[in-house]
Amino acid sequence: MMGLAIGARGILHLLISITFVLALAGAAIAQTANPPSAPSSATAAQPPAEVRQMLELMQTPQVKEWMATQMKAAPTSTQAETAEVSALSELVGQARRHVEMVSDAALAIPDEVASASDIVEREVAPSGWVLITTEVVMLFLAGALVELLFRIVVPKPQIRQSDDEVMTVAHHATANLFYRIVPAVVFAVATLVPLLAFNWPPITRSMAIAIAIALIVARFAVASGRLLVALVTLPRADGERQISRAKALFWFRRCALFLIYFAFGWAAIQVMVPLGFSDGARYFVAYILGLGLFAIAVEAVWSRPVEEGEHRSLTLSWALTIYFGLLWVLWVTGFNLLLWIGIYAVLLPRALAVATLAVRSLHRAEAGLLAKRTIATVLLDRGVRALIITAAAFWFGRMLGLAADRMAAGEMMVDRIARGAIGGIVILLAADLLWHLARAYINGKLDEARVDGAATDEEKARRARLQTLLPIFRNILAVIIAVIAVLMVLSGLGVQIAPLIAGAGVVGVAVGFGAQTIVKDVISGMFYLWDDAFRVGEYIESGSHKGVVEAFSLRSVKLRHHRGPLTTVPFGELGAVKNLNRDWTIDKITLNVTYDTDLVKAKKVIKQIGQQLLDNPDYSPHIIETLKMKGVEQFGEFAIVIRLAMMTKPGEQFVIRRNALAMIRNAFKENGIEFAVPTVQVSSEGHEADARAAAASRLSQRPSSEEPAV
Repeated sequence: MMGLAIGARGILHLLISITFVLALAGAAIAQTANPPSAPSSATAAQPPAEVRQMLELMQTPQVKEWMATQMKAAPTSTQAETAEVSALSELVGQARRHVEMVSDAALAIPDEVASASDIVEREVAPSGWVLITTEVVMLFLAGALVELLFRIVVPKPQIRQSDDEVMTVAHHATANLFYRIVPAVVFAVATLVPLLAFNWPPITRSMAIAIAIALIVARFAVASGRLLVALVTLPRADGERQISRAKALFWFRRCALFLIYFAFGWAAIQVMVPLGFSDGARYFVAYILGLGLFAIAVEAVWSRPVEEGEHRSLTLSWALTIYFGLLWVLWVTGFNLLLWIGIYAVLLPRALAVATLAVRSLHRAEAGLLAKRTIATVLLDRGVRALIITAAAFWFGRMLGLAADRMAAGEMMVDRIARGAIGGIVILLAADLLWHLARAYINGKLDEARVDGAATDEEKARRARLQTLLPIFRNILAVIIAVIAVLMVLSGLGVQIAPLIAGAGVVGVAVGFGAQTIVKDVISGMFYLWDDAFRVGEYIESGSHKGVVEAFSLRSVKLRHHRGPLTTVPFGELGAVKNLNRDWTIDKITLNVTYDTDLVKAKKVIKQIGQQLLDNPDYSPHIIETLKMKGVEQFGEFAIVIRLAMMTKPGEQFVIRRNALAMIRNAFKENGIEFAVPTVQVSSEGHEADARAAAASRLSQRPSSEEPAV
């Protein structure tokens, strides 16, 4: 029997060593990992007298000063290489000791099971098996029974639309949230009642707490999964779904099964602690249970749904299978750094994508919780992303053995880097959240400030100013947030940012001298905006440039000419600006009439035309002072020049002018008023005979062969 035991132990050592060798290739990348250490001896031997004397000498000030000086000395390349080899060797040694510990504990599990049975017998004996079994059954069933009663008393909510159409809970986000989450909360409270009400024995209480946590986690996993399925399958405005319901249900079932299996596996490992199982035995059971997680993941990969017309990629399926297998091997061999990097590479992008999809579905839902609430949508979307990434970062540090108190107070290089990295992640996430909130708020204000929706001229002017200034403020805010966030991250990593700021100032001065034109453009643009010289949508003229202002940047303005071309003009080249769209404009019309015109009659006709323009509902809102005759401008060589004028809103004078001229022409014709045009009169008295004689003489002098011109 002893020989068989030795042989089995050797085979087990061989199998676990093979998995250890497979993961050995990644050991160099995981030098900062902290795998579980081998169990230390229970008692330490008393050091000899010579050792105690040496320790006392090391406490003297002279020895401490000399050691501090030696520690400050830079290590040579040979020492650095030796340290790297030593660190790698220590890492490999720790992994090997971990494998040996687990393999040795596997052979001792039968004895530990017998010992745990004795502990349970002694624990249950005073109360009796019947009572303990009843309490455990109540712990398992209390939540389910109370939740069932709750569902019977509180029916499924229905939403009645304005047209008396009933909307079921699956199509309404708010009701869906209530229907999925509230029963899970009821289940959790009911599960905790027997845990708190019964007088559990000490060891049994620890086991009951682990079971209750597993039950609550499993129930919330199912509730959250169903809620996500309902959200991501909500139809959009066009009736299409972002993801098919069959595909969403497939991944919900696999993920829920994975989480439930993981929760009860964790509870089983926690139950082994008060029963006296060794660390190696618990690791061995965890690794065996991990094969179940591997099987669930592989089954999901090979049976995953595909879109119509597509084929499941065998290469991807095999690659993911091998990938999950390597993760299990890294877990067994204790390479925690590589393990969690691999887990995060798979889970973190998917978790972020699902969270974003759910929030967007809430926002797009017609009767959703976040419909038409852009700020709340952005806050929830970026806030959930920030919470997921922050929790992942802190959990990653915890799995590497970097506790929060150690990271906060530690002065080792690893502690400082970990503290700076996690702090940098939090800072960047906070900056990202702040920027998206500010951008959503500014974009919302821009949408509200559309010029075409203004009711009055003052409102239109205010909205035009907002359309001009808010985009520039948004760009400046983005730069400020990015610069401050980067500086805070560098400061958290231990980089001295004061020299960076000073250097940036020097570089800024140098760039300012070398790019005076750009600086001139930026500063000129700031003063143009400060003076409110022009706004988006206004027509301006400046030198040879003219057009409608379409957009701004920090150094230039874009002008759209009325014929179509778009011109980008730096602010420094604008100079004096003529704005044709402010307040009002006076349009003057000059007419030439004959000298026999009745000017009083002409004035009455033009007055009637002005009244007709005021009576026209298309023109009257844009006329400040209607068309009227100002009087005689001058006496010309062939006509009397009369001047007409009208005051209109900027940009509207062209259309009104064209229609006014057409009405004047018709009215003058009806009233016998003629427009004067220049004419040429040729007098023929006394010269007609001489002209005919000269023409006949020229014809007689022409050669006979020449044909007359046609």
